[in-house]
Amino acid sequence: MGADLDITLLARLLLASLLGGILGLEREIHGRPAGFRTHLLVCLGSCLFCISSVEFYRIFGNFSGTAPVGVDPGRIAAQVVAGIGFLGAGAIIRDRASIRGLTTAACLWVAAALGIACAIGLYYLAISVTVIALVSLLLLKQVEKALNKDIYLTVKIWGDDNEQFVTRVYESLISCGIDHIDAKFDKNVEQQRMFMEIQIKRSKKGNVSDIVSSLSLLDGVKRVRIE
Repeated sequence: MGADLDITLLARLLLASLLGGILGLEREIHGRPAGFRTHLLVCLGSCLFCISSVEFYRIFGNFSGTAPVGVDPGRIAAQVVAGIGFLGAGAIIRDRASIRGLTTAACLWVAAALGIACAIGLYYLAISVTVIALVSLLLLKQVEKALNKDIYLTVKIWGDDNEQFVTRVYESLISCGIDHIDAKFDKNVEQQRMFMEIQIKRSKKGNVSDIVSSLSLLDGVKRVRIE
């Protein structure tokens, strides 16, 4: 009986490693920092935590009926869900006006869930979720590319300090069909220079070079940069 149980637990760990590795392989192919090995280890680790929790319940629980069981098998699994948030947060990177790594963080979260599912014997659900996750990552990415999404950029403009500078910049952006969201100003009184940093929203179909060209032609503009 003990040997059969050990083989079952080993099979669960191996399946968790396989499913986590498959999910991480997609991230690895797309050059994400949390890739094949990270997802495999997250899935394997969460599976082991959950198996250990179930074994604590089985070994140390009081099943005589004379007293409470005294062991909560879901406590460790709950901590896995909370703890994986720290690892997922490390995969999220703020890059100026955009944020990268949200999908990778979500994959790590799913990998932890797959490990828990494998640990308690929900093989069919674990395999199904892996397939659904892969289809979402691979196929829906093509759908996202076809969508005309809004893109957020940061425009930095250096120029001469005069009354019409800001107005001309805004008019130029409007002529390019750009909505400005937020703006910051830095005025150098001694050198009579003005610096503007503007958060803008544009359509995916728009051309960044058109924005640069339009702003560069304004009187008094010395330098333009878009990030």
